[in-house]
Amino acid sequence: MDMKVLLTGSNGFIGSNLLHKFKDLGWHVWEINVDESTNKAPEYKNLETIIKQCDGIFHVGAISDTTLHDCNKMLYYNYTLSKDIFDLARKYDKKLIYSSSAATYGLGDGLPTNIYGWSKKLAEEYGLKTCEKFVALRYFNVYGPGEENKGKMASVAYQAYQKGSFTLFPKKPLRDFIYIKDVVNANLAAFKLDRGVFDVGYGKPMLFEDLVEGMNIKYDYTTEDKIPGWYQHYTCANEDMKIPGWEPYYPVADGTHNYLKYLKK
Repeated sequence: MDMKVLLTGSNGFIGSNLLHKFKDLGWHVWEINVDESTNKAPEYKNLETIIKQCDGIFHVGAISDTTLHDCNKMLYYNYTLSKDIFDLARKYDKKLIYSSSAATYGLGDGLPTNIYGWSKKLAEEYGLKTCEKFVALRYFNVYGPGEENKGKMASVAYQAYQKGSFTLFPKKPLRDFIYIKDVVNANLAAFKLDRGVFDVGYGKPMLFEDLVEGMNIKYDYTTEDKIPGWYQHYTCANEDMKIPGWEPYYPVADGTHNYLKYLKK
């Protein structure tokens, strides 16, 4: 079926992978990307016209730097601009798939430990309150092709490959790593739904060592006192919050194998 969708953040990691998939499916895609140097999106003036015509919205665009301390900047990009899109989605009764984050869970108490997590939590809550057709996807640790421009926010897999070695925390934190192709398919599955909040992870916590070893990279350990108090030592997608009809396909061993081949091209 030919679809017409609005995709924000199409020049980012997850957004660019979604864009390629949508085009492969023959969908018509309107793209909106914010220019951080001017605090404006060039196409923003046409936003309402686009939303009136589209079949649905994939709102991926956001600042993803979890270390950013500029509260005003983070909330402007991740919350204020999101509210504008959510309001128009409600006005024209459009389905909206929102890229949220496992950062909303904080240390397991539902209280984010950084501004990024709070910006996602606030936007998610506003969307649920405002839109009839709203699906929030809480991504866990996503890795894979397309993250080359994420800098320090790129996955450990990518950073380790670029450096040729990597320094890990000695307490061996566990993370739920999810390959980008699984995230793309999760979005397609979510588009069949009308409402809900779902976890997007593989559902199996792994060591950072597993990820780095999968990239054939050597590693060592940092000193204990360098670990910040707010650091999450364990994350894992909740099986009960999985998207109906979707299953992750790539375990870490397969995902890193494919990623390594991509990076060596």
